[in-house]
Amino acid sequence: MSLIKSLGKNPSGKRLERMKQSPNYKNNVFQNLSHTEQLSKDSSYAKIMKDNFTKSKHVEPKKALPFVKTDLNTIYAEEPVIVWFGHSSYLLKINGKTILVDPVLSGNASPFSFMIKAFKGADEYKAEHMPKIDLLLLTHDHYDHLDYKTLKLLRSKIKQIYCPLGIGSHLEHWGFEESRITELDWWETNSFANDIEITATPARHYTGRTMVRSKMLWASYVLKTTTHSIYLGGDSGYDAHFKMIGEQYGPFDIALLESGQYNTSWPNIHMMPEETVQASIDLNATILFPIHWGKFALAMHDWDEPIKRVLKKANELSVKVTTPKIGEPLLISRYHETKSWWEFEK
Repeated sequence: MSLIKSLGKNPSGKRLERMKQSPNYKNNVFQNLSHTEQLSKDSSYAKIMKDNFTKSKHVEPKKALPFVKTDLNTIYAEEPVIVWFGHSSYLLKINGKTILVDPVLSGNASPFSFMIKAFKGADEYKAEHMPKIDLLLLTHDHYDHLDYKTLKLLRSKIKQIYCPLGIGSHLEHWGFEESRITELDWWETNSFANDIEITATPARHYTGRTMVRSKMLWASYVLKTTTHSIYLGGDSGYDAHFKMIGEQYGPFDIALLESGQYNTSWPNIHMMPEETVQASIDLNATILFPIHWGKFALAMHDWDEPIKRVLKKANELSVKVTTPKIGEPLLISRYHETKSWWEFEK
């Protein structure tokens, strides 16, 4: 029953009628701004399965990742703080409010507990370590971003939820009241707690927890206060939307951008690390924070290849990059020296 429950539920009724009014909803599914094939022309699912048998022997670290154990209930600073939990899960403390993004804290990114397990050291933060959450922010419904097991445990701690159109169908199916859920289309803005403004912005990706895809929207977010501006990237292939967002909402103090789980077989829905660096330039971000790596092996590259490629390109293009350990509090307005903590195996 729990397995079936974790699959979620597709939208219907008033929710579906609202979705149909979106300019991004066509032919009964959501569309990217640019035509987006999920696989490259010279690839296929059969090829991916075949390549999987010859993937790198270093897709996972040989030892437990180093991490910092932080009491998340006592974090305080007059400027925004970010604590990364590996992959795309992180917590922000901003203007006295706690915002949790895409928490996957159950130990694996799959409805099956034996699949896609978190690396040792990257699984230290659990749902019970989370403080009370003023706002849960969700980018899309893939299992490495939306985890039923985690949300089930966090349900009583979460006050409000912002998510893309349609995602609320999963949440209500899992016991969250409609009154706690705000669904946003791209370019829609909501004021949270009076002094925090959140805008849902485009990403180049898709949704789906079964073989049925793109019945719900996916998004990135722009978070603004009177003193700071932060870009919270969901999963996305590289495209012109980064420049659009940068021109309309930039500059940004920091941009959290996906940098891992890429492959030449799916170049349109996940960025290559070099594109991640260019995206931060397009966004006009002062600091790049590479995420979507360091916790799960969802592609065939070495587990630490994303950060190495990001830093190489960032050095060429004079882009500042921050690389905190899992659990290490990051004050976003300060320059942080790049620490190569991923070299711990040497």
